[in-house]
Amino acid sequence: MDITIHASFLPHTDPEVSLAFYRDTLGFEVRGDVGYEGMRWITVGPVGQPDTSIVLEPPVADPGVTDEERRTIVEMMAKGTYGFVNLATPDVDGTFERLEASGAEVVQEPTDQPYGVRDCAFRDPAGNLLRIQERR
Repeated sequence: MDITIHASFLPHTDPEVSLAFYRDTLGFEVRGDVGYEGMRWITVGPVGQPDTSIVLEPPVADPGVTDEERRTIVEMMAKGTYGFVNLATPDVDGTFERLEASGAEVVQEPTDQPYGVRDCAFRDPAGNLLRIQERR
């Protein structure tokens, strides 16, 4: 079987602010920007990795989501407990310094974890947790 991860989805609360964070702060390239009925889906991904993307999506676009579920999603996003992604870099300390200097919200400074990785953590503008580990 030949299966790869093509795209993962993270919610956004402000497409312009999220676009600026992923494009300008993380250095991802924009692969798509689609609007529909006042909502936007923005596809971004790391340069040089065209087969792996993150789709930044409106968090409550699914018509099957109830009003109560929408409120719960918004509350979870505000606490940073709704969406997350793990990223990797060859230099976690240097990446941390650049992201911290950009004003990104720091959750955890670079740390050697007991499970064998060195990583740090930030929140994107919508509250999604981004863990960045050092690639070995």
